[in-house]
Amino acid sequence: MPEKKTIERAKRDKAQGKAPTTQAGEFVREEMEHIRKGKHGARSTKQAIAIGLSKARRAGVNLPPPKKGTTSEATRKRAQRELAKGQATKKAKPSAKRSQARRQALKRESRSVASKSALSKQAKQAAARRRARGKATSSSRSRGSKSK
Repeated sequence: MPEKKTIERAKRDKAQGKAPTTQAGEFVREEMEHIRKGKHGARSTKQAIAIGLSKARRAGVNLPPPKKGTTSEATRKRAQRELAKGQATKKAKPSAKRSQARRQALKRESRSVASKSALSKQAKQAAARRRARGKATSSSRSRGSKSK
């Protein structure tokens, strides 16, 4: 369950007309803080970000699921389910046993994934992927315009 402060920050972002990704960033930030404080860990930086995005969708942030081809079908379906749960009005209380099992599993994971160097490395890799994707699409566009 996200903290009240995080939900308030996300609501403020929404009121200011900011993008859903910006609103979701508040939940990712909260997740990194939890890992740094030792509340729990994560297997990788990507997993920590995914947990934050999942919390954002469940909290009602209108964050669309990943596009086809970027992640597995199971991940996309889970994101769609979480988005639907977040948009629904009825909030069912999660099973205590399931919550405890999830918390225990995450406690066994590493804390170093939320370090500044790990986050920096993740951000650089993501930016490199975006640049590569941009070059691939722009080169195919330029080839198309030459044939006209």
